[in-house]
Amino acid sequence: MAIKRGVSLYSYQNETFLGEMTLDDCIRVCAEMGANGIEVIGEQSFWGHPEQSIEDAAIEGWHASIKKHGAVPVALDFMIDYKRYKGRIMTLEEQVESIKKDIALAKRLGTPFMRVLVSIDPDVLVAAAPFAEEAGVKLLVEVHAPLHFDHPWILRHAEAFDKSGSDALGFLPDMGMFLDKFPPCWKARFIRNGVPQNIADYIEKAYEDRVLSEYVIQNVREMGGTGPSLGMAETLRHNAAYAPERMLPHMDRIHNIHGKFYEMTEDCIEPAIPYERIIQVLTKGNYDGYICSEYEGNRWIEDAHTVDSVEQVRRQQKMLENLINKYQR
Repeated sequence: MAIKRGVSLYSYQNETFLGEMTLDDCIRVCAEMGANGIEVIGEQSFWGHPEQSIEDAAIEGWHASIKKHGAVPVALDFMIDYKRYKGRIMTLEEQVESIKKDIALAKRLGTPFMRVLVSIDPDVLVAAAPFAEEAGVKLLVEVHAPLHFDHPWILRHAEAFDKSGSDALGFLPDMGMFLDKFPPCWKARFIRNGVPQNIADYIEKAYEDRVLSEYVIQNVREMGGTGPSLGMAETLRHNAAYAPERMLPHMDRIHNIHGKFYEMTEDCIEPAIPYERIIQVLTKGNYDGYICSEYEGNRWIEDAHTVDSVEQVRRQQKMLENLINKYQR
């Protein structure tokens, strides 16, 4: 079976916040692109969650929109505010109770997967797994930069999942961890923020040459860089060009994917993330789940340009369609 295409509604956060698109609008435009898999963020689309129960009318509206537009519920993204209490972190039991609220929402929405923030301790997820199993959903840890599949924290999760014997635990890799080049929209924003051209050019090349981030930061200081220049250099601490092939040993627990992107050109190319290589790796690993577009370029351009998340997602979906057809005929 071929890789399927979907969209994380996180991509439309600007339009949602500004009241320019309703939940139904978001689902409709995805379906019109042929991206019928829908990943939803509870706090973004259902006001009051998780502190308040979502009214039945809102859930019925979700299902009506899904049916009307021929879409498929794929995943619910959820958070745990485990530092909500002053002076202490929520106990394991409190965190599990919080997850149970989201499991209940996922069941009501009909999403088979739940995106788990990578900061959540594996012991918490193992303890929550029986409740996920009972509800028929899987808890998927988002493997997100600066972490990667060879990082000790992710390996600890993998070991805990295997020891648990639960099929309800897995991974959701974010393609941003495979950032191959410094995104042009990042560079342009930092220049608008006051980074001198020569320093911006140096940081861009240093990233492509895989220079250690601490060396780059020190060199920028020696070049006279302050404030925004150091901020641009420090992005190298959070990003690295990890190898997509490192997903392969974990394919049996990968059930959904975030198609992170920052900028799609008019000819439908993401200049910073190697999607052709990624699709080849996923094809080799026999992945047949969804890749859900996740646009995060909005925050890098909104100071100077009008954000058009729908057009950006449309371009990425065209790229994905072409690559899937190329490698999975």
